[in-house]
Amino acid sequence: MNFPVVKGASYALIHAPHMVIHQGTTQTSERRKNPESEHLKKLPEHLRSFEDVVKYPPNQTYIGNILPAELKEIPRPWYENPIQDAKREGKYGEIMPEDEFLGLIKAVDSFELVLLEENFQAAVKEKLLAHPVVGDLKELAKLDKNPAKLEDIQKLVDGHLAEPMYFEGKLVGCVKKAHEFDQALTEHVMFENLVSKASAVFSLKLLFAKTDLKPEDVDYIIECSEEACGDMNQRGGGNFAKAIGEVCGCINATGSDTRSFCAGPAHALVEAAALTQAGIYKNVVVVAGGSTAKLGMNSRDHVAKGMPALEDVIGGFAVHISENDGVSPVIRTDIVGRHKIGSGASPQAVMQAIVTDPLDHAGVKLSEIDCFSVEMQNPEITVPAGAGDVPTANYKMIAALGVKRGDFEKSQLNNVVEKIGMPGFAPTQGHIPSGVPFIGFARDLILEGKLNNAMIIGKGSLFLGRLTNLFDGVSFVMEKNSGKVEEAGFDKEEVRKMVAEAMRNFASALKVD
Repeated sequence: MNFPVVKGASYALIHAPHMVIHQGTTQTSERRKNPESEHLKKLPEHLRSFEDVVKYPPNQTYIGNILPAELKEIPRPWYENPIQDAKREGKYGEIMPEDEFLGLIKAVDSFELVLLEENFQAAVKEKLLAHPVVGDLKELAKLDKNPAKLEDIQKLVDGHLAEPMYFEGKLVGCVKKAHEFDQALTEHVMFENLVSKASAVFSLKLLFAKTDLKPEDVDYIIECSEEACGDMNQRGGGNFAKAIGEVCGCINATGSDTRSFCAGPAHALVEAAALTQAGIYKNVVVVAGGSTAKLGMNSRDHVAKGMPALEDVIGGFAVHISENDGVSPVIRTDIVGRHKIGSGASPQAVMQAIVTDPLDHAGVKLSEIDCFSVEMQNPEITVPAGAGDVPTANYKMIAALGVKRGDFEKSQLNNVVEKIGMPGFAPTQGHIPSGVPFIGFARDLILEGKLNNAMIIGKGSLFLGRLTNLFDGVSFVMEKNSGKVEEAGFDKEEVRKMVAEAMRNFASALKVD
C-alpha cells in the first residue's frame, strides 16, 4: 500500500504572563466571584520572566532542543533545574515573548479591531521586522497604521468595548468588539480567536522555515484548535484554516476546521493522511494555535504551593503530510484506532478501542510498537493540582493491557512503562499535548534508525460540550518507510494483463462454432 508520509513538524510557544491574569478562565472567573481574592493578589508574584520560560526544560523539549529521553534525566522540579545555555530558537520551533506576539496579533487582524499604543507599536514593529521567521509578512505594514493614544485605549476598556492587552504591567493595547450586540463577536471572543489565529500563523511560518515546504505548494489546510469563529447565526462556522493560510501566503490552498476537543489534532492528521493517500491533495498541512482560556488553569494550586504559575505559555504546532517520497516515515492508514460510539467510557475501554483493537486488526502486537505518544501534559503542572501524571497513567494502562493479552510478562510491567513511554513536556493547552508533540521527534528518530515505529494517540472529553457523555479517541502509527513507492493509479503491467484478458474473453464470446 502506498502510505502517506510525515514530511515535517513545527512547534511554537508564546510567553503570555499578562494573559494568564486577564484572560485565563481561572482568573476571570475568580475576578467575577471575588475580585479581592488572595489568589489574584498573590498571582503576579508567581509569574515567570521570559528568560525563565526559555530555560525551562519541558519548553526546550517542546521546541526540539532536548530529547524526551534527555528530559527524563533532569531532576525535578524542572523549574529549579533550568537549562543555562537555553535559546529561544529550537530545532522544531521557537518561544516568542509577549510583546512581539501582541504586535503579531495586530498584524493578523483583518478588521482593524486591534489598537496598540503608539510607542509600543513602533517598538514592536522593529522587533518583528527583524524576526527571521515572521519578518517577511506583508501584514506587518499594519504596524505603520492607526497608532493609538493610551487614553483612547483606556476609554474603550473602561467602557467594556474592548479587551485589554498588557505588557510589563502596563496597558499597551486592546481588541475591540466586532459587533454591537452579537455575543459571538464580543471583545473577549475576538481576543481569543485572534490569539489562536496569530499563534497558528507563527506555527505555520515556523514549518516553512524549518522544512523545504513552500507556502504556494500547500494544497489543503486543516485547522484543529479548540476555538470556534463565527457570528450569532453560525457561532462555529469557521474558517480558521483559510484565514491562517491567507496570512502565510498559501495562495493555492483551501481548507477547513476540524474539532473534537483534545482529540481534534489526531482526527485532523488521519484526515490529512486519507486525503493525501487518495490523491485528492499532494501537500496537506495540519495546524493549530493555542488557547488563552487555559492559561493559568491550575495556577491556584501552583500559587498555594509556592510554585511558579507554570501555565504561562500559549502553544501551537503544524505538521506537513504528503504523498510517499520513499524516505519519510509513513502513516499506516491500515492501523487507525477510533473510539466508537459503542466502545464504552471506562479508561480500559477507551484504551482498548484506540490502541489494541487497531493493532489486532493489523496483526501487530503491542510489543512491536517501539513507543507511544499519549496525552503529553507536563506532570509538573498537573500533579500539584491533583490530576496526577497523565502520560505515566496512560503508559501503565497500555502496559497492563499488554500483560493481560500476553504481549508482556507481568514481571516486566515497570520496564515496559519505561521502554514505551516518555515524560510529559507539553503545556496544558487541551489539544496541544494530545499526541502531536512527539511527531517531530518520532520522524527524526525513525529516519536515524533509532525507532522503527511510534503510535500517536489523541483523546478528547466530548462531555465538556454538554451534548453527550461520550469520550473520544483516535490513534495512528508512524513507521519507517520501506523505500518502495507505488505509481499513482493502476500498475501498467496489471492494466496490460487485464486488457489482454478482456480481449480474449471478447473474442471467445464472438466465436461461432
